Amino acid sequence: MTEPDAAPSPEPGAARRSRRRQHVGGADGRAHGRHRGGADERFAATLEALGTIARDGASVSASVIDTSTGKALLGVDDTLVQPVASLGRVLLLVEVAARLEDGRLHGDRLQRMARDTATGAGLWQFLQEPTMQVPDLATLVGATADAWAMNALLSTVGIDAVRERAESLGIERTALIDRARDRRGPDDAPDTSVAPTGELSWLMRGLALGEVVDEAVSNRVLGWLSLASDLTLVAGAFGLDPLAHRALDHGLQVVSVTGSSTGVRAEAGILRGPGSSVSYAVTVTFDDASLQRRLAVVEALRTMGTEVLEAVHVPAHR
Repeated sequence: MTEPDAAPSPEPGAARRSRRRQHVGGADGRAHGRHRGGADERFAATLEALGTIARDGASVSASVIDTSTGKALLGVDDTLVQPVASLGRVLLLVEVAARLEDGRLHGDRLQRMARDTATGAGLWQFLQEPTMQVPDLATLVGATADAWAMNALLSTVGIDAVRERAESLGIERTALIDRARDRRGPDDAPDTSVAPTGELSWLMRGLALGEVVDEAVSNRVLGWLSLASDLTLVAGAFGLDPLAHRALDHGLQVVSVTGSSTGVRAEAGILRGPGSSVSYAVTVTFDDASLQRRLAVVEALRTMGTEVLEAVHVPAHR
């Protein structure tokens, strides 16, 4: 998805501070973070849908930017740091890709260890193969958010290295803070990762432009994420085959990454269309006490997806 003629991507923190934001109130009428600003008129239904679940008590955050120009199309409390489940694995994949490119990881096979087990998402726990090469594990992480593969990679590179890599990229508040776990006790982090959507959308834009570390690293990460099989949230509105969507399909190409846990739904991605390309992110934390509330969140994210889809059919204005 590299666009060599596109404008350079600003440093995420500076960009986040300089652009305007849209506020959505909560059930008590107060802001979930006091961010103000505007939204492109094409996202009116998104604002209404997110506002509805916010009034029902959810905490919402969203960001959409034009990938080529960097223009903000939508900002809803986009500096608000929220849990994003395992979505922070994209930072782990960046570090793994960088080590594969510089030769620190090359042909390494990692052993499936008891410390890495978690009965969450993924396939490795169901496979007979006890060892896998690092690129194959990264493929599992990109395609299925594989908890065992993620933990094995994290044990190898170290969470401090992931944090340092993020800091070197100017990523200030997005963090992978823990491994995947079946249960979280009082001494564990409350979730696997946290992030503001403004930073996530800029990170995805950087990947699309080949600017995260360098083009080779960015392309490795995009390749892994392009296999993602979870198109249940925003990307569910794009009409693509969830198991095979790497090639252009009706002029569309998506790369996305999701995070889901109890009371958390999050997604970040890049959608290229016939007219333009956008990078987007959205997070919702909510009271997951009933299926009705969960489905309301999913419906709101699908609404956002519909308007993201419409946006990429319109040429970008530079």
